[in-house]
Amino acid sequence: MNINEITREQLAGMIDHTFLKAYATKADFEKLCGEARENGFAMVAINSYPVKMCKELLEGCKVHVGAAISFPLGQTTIETKAFETEQAIKEGADEIDYVLNIGKLKMGDDEYIKKEMETIVGICRKAGVLSKVIFENCYLTKEEIKRAALIAKEVKPDFIKTSTGFGTSGATPEDVKLMKDIVGDEVKVKAAGGIRDWETCKKMIDAGAERIGTSNGVTICEEFSRQ
Repeated sequence: MNINEITREQLAGMIDHTFLKAYATKADFEKLCGEARENGFAMVAINSYPVKMCKELLEGCKVHVGAAISFPLGQTTIETKAFETEQAIKEGADEIDYVLNIGKLKMGDDEYIKKEMETIVGICRKAGVLSKVIFENCYLTKEEIKRAALIAKEVKPDFIKTSTGFGTSGATPEDVKLMKDIVGDEVKVKAAGGIRDWETCKKMIDAGAERIGTSNGVTICEEFSRQ
């Protein structure tokens, strides 16, 4: 995408409007969904419990409901992640963002990572739901990021994603470019974590991100419009 030709509508359509706090209430989800509807964001990114509520709040519009699975640590079994994924889809999730098993990746157990990815992506594909794999790059070496991206290139989730936003740091343009260089056009890249303004968002898109996860989508679109 040519960043100099992007419209506000196109930008909004790349944003996953996010609220993943432990203290989220119905009022928070009503606000989140209202902003997503008003701005035409791609998705609301939430934990799996409020999926049904947000699906009802967004009835009649194109905004997707996205469920975060095994969030934010990724330290549940494949079977547990599969059940949570199936349950979220049953309740109306249009997209799934799951955290891979970071410890298994760091231990070099690529077969486990591949099996986990095939399981979750397979469930999503069968249901016609988008799948995103969260790497949590702040805990990974560049070689570990490359290994995970190569597995994704083979398994083909819809997206690979930089971060949860709950780690020690979030997305960087360098990591986005590294991930995109490996997967090419076969898998898209989502940048998330620490993207709070248009300038940072622009750098992620320039680096190859096709989705942006942020709780500051309204601000980013307003800044874009003023430029």
